Amino acid sequence: MMNKNKITLSLTAALALGMSSNALAAGFQLAEYSATGLGRAFAGEAAMADNASAQFRNPAMLTYLEGTQISVGAIYVDPNIDVKGNLQLNDQTIAQTESRDIANSAVIPNFYISRQLNDKATLGLAFGTNFGMRTDLGTDFSASMFGNQAEVHTVEINPNLGYKINDQFSVGAGVRYIIAKGHFGAALPNALPKPLGGGQNLKYMEGEDNAWGWQAGAAWQINPANRIGVSYRSAVDLNLSGHASGLAYNSQTLPGSLPLELPASAEIATFHQLTDQWAIHTSINWTDWSSFEKLEANIPALGSHSNDLIKEENWKDNYRFAIGTTYQVNSKLALRSGIAYDMAAVDEAHRTQTIPETDRTWLSLGAGYQWSKNLTLDAGLTYVYAKKAHLNETDKSINGLASGLLQQPTKLSFAGTTSGDVWLAGVQASYRF
Repeated sequence: MMNKNKITLSLTAALALGMSSNALAAGFQLAEYSATGLGRAFAGEAAMADNASAQFRNPAMLTYLEGTQISVGAIYVDPNIDVKGNLQLNDQTIAQTESRDIANSAVIPNFYISRQLNDKATLGLAFGTNFGMRTDLGTDFSASMFGNQAEVHTVEINPNLGYKINDQFSVGAGVRYIIAKGHFGAALPNALPKPLGGGQNLKYMEGEDNAWGWQAGAAWQINPANRIGVSYRSAVDLNLSGHASGLAYNSQTLPGSLPLELPASAEIATFHQLTDQWAIHTSINWTDWSSFEKLEANIPALGSHSNDLIKEENWKDNYRFAIGTTYQVNSKLALRSGIAYDMAAVDEAHRTQTIPETDRTWLSLGAGYQWSKNLTLDAGLTYVYAKKAHLNETDKSINGLASGLLQQPTKLSFAGTTSGDVWLAGVQASYRF
């Protein structure tokens, strides 16, 4: 029973959160906050103020918005992520397995409003998300005991204030209220022989939590043609509380929770108006993924083992580099493009099936059209290529369970690769009163 009890939801959380990294940004982070930024691969965001969505990346940019503005939009994400490889028993291959399109498609909506109070201060309110994912490998995948389904869903409510110190310097800050829920599961695969097979849930947990964070930013207008913006978003500590169930818990339903930190992040961005028509913008983003050292679940019914260390993750900080351009065709039409390189948040030595982190390259195109004096429409299209990554998974908890069921020392492992790409398409409508 001890080995069974040690197979907690944290194991499947690691798999699920890692899978999302191939689909979007590093880890389980989302970059898709507006279709306007999507068209330039989100380059220069902390220094740009196209519409009210600018506050989500740097609240100081609110001071560049006049009057009252509303921006609303959505981005459709279509990931095509595959995992394939060999399931091994005592280092001998017993099954070749593959799961295709493991990351589900999704629509990521957003809504922003800004209100200029006077020539110094501007208020803003943002509704969006900065973290989320959903995956499903199914039970036909022979390594589903390492995790087969997961979802993390967050909604962020973010009031902000921007203040213009003088013609050169602006600052801004805001609070972040995060509403989060998720579920994680693993199942005995259909392909394994009895008594290991059957497709039954090995473990499953769902939970939810709400938490607070903050953000701050600043902008320096060096001269009319050049600007630098910096921003910082705090870490947010979640404790997803709910219940666990499955064969690993003797088919009982037990209350439990999973601590999950949304890491801190920062950006430095530049904007340069080269000519009346051409502008160039750049970004360097940092995310504190090195804070993700381990996963540890809390299931009080397990007594002295309620705080159970499942995995040492040993992630590293992630960096993203982006450069984009804007070409003003005429007074109504603007064209955008961008390229970005998003580095993996885990070294090759620590990459496993539970964390199939890999580098990503973004290629983006977009356009903005001023429909009327007050209404602007934006659209963006991005292709994300994920570098092929090797996986090698061996877990003591899984092997402890297998040894108990087979009544002999047993080593189960999975060796394979993950690869894929993602298409993103978005639209945005912005209105100025």
